[in-house]
Amino acid sequence: MSILLDLERLSVRYNRLTALSDVSLEARAGEVTTVIGPNGAGKTSLVNAVMGLIPSRGRVTFPLWPKAALSTGARVRARICLVPETRDLFGPMTVLDNLRLGAFVARSERGFDMEARLAEVARLFPRLDERRHQQAQTLSGGERQMLALGRALMLRPRFLMLDEPSLGLAPLVVAEIFRVIEQLKRDGVAILLIEQNARAALRVADHAYVLEGGEVQLQGSAATVMADARVVGAYLGMGRTGGAQGPVAEPPERIEGGLASGSEASRPARDAGVHHARTRPAIGAAS
Repeated sequence: MSILLDLERLSVRYNRLTALSDVSLEARAGEVTTVIGPNGAGKTSLVNAVMGLIPSRGRVTFPLWPKAALSTGARVRARICLVPETRDLFGPMTVLDNLRLGAFVARSERGFDMEARLAEVARLFPRLDERRHQQAQTLSGGERQMLALGRALMLRPRFLMLDEPSLGLAPLVVAEIFRVIEQLKRDGVAILLIEQNARAALRVADHAYVLEGGEVQLQGSAATVMADARVVGAYLGMGRTGGAQGPVAEPPERIEGGLASGSEASRPARDAGVHHARTRPAIGAAS
């Protein structure tokens, strides 16, 4: 699979606070790459830096679309999309108008068909079609997440980043969101999924990274990361509602207990194994 996103030693600072330190990551065409970790791990800073929304150090490249690295606007024109945790909808505007805005930069494309794109979103989210003339600010939390994702899909993204799409949603809505993620994966959309719901994220992903204290502590195929004893203990829990089937709406309690390691993570290698940071600290241990 072709590499769509290549990060090398990406670092982000907010004044004296280090949010990310030397993070290296790859995302490939046709795959779901997930980044899991506790609150404050730097996950949102990661996707914001990838989208060019905040200053960063290190290398951010999109090998298939080299010009996309020039600016946030260039990324959008390359059909690289971010659905932020905050959703950032236009509340007074209708569902329909929010969706139309998602296709704004695509209007000049040859053969552009707004109605066809709206129909594609309606097939994924029938509820949005039912509420197309309703103001976005009157929607439920789950419907707002559907609208935020639907708006991004109006651009027909080549690379889609989702920041905590299940955050604060009811279990049935979480299941619906992950059903759509699985459908997008089948349709060949490459996705970078940021999630605290580790169990659901690892089930749908091909490759996984564990981010704690702003550093990559573990990475490998989703299956092997999911089977790692430290990940099971810190992120998946034992005997929780949902067992081994279906997404769990809330992350395990211990997810707040991230670690801050001083080790320097090595450049990730893409294979079926699990790769630990050099000092192998205990994931989920109190700092």
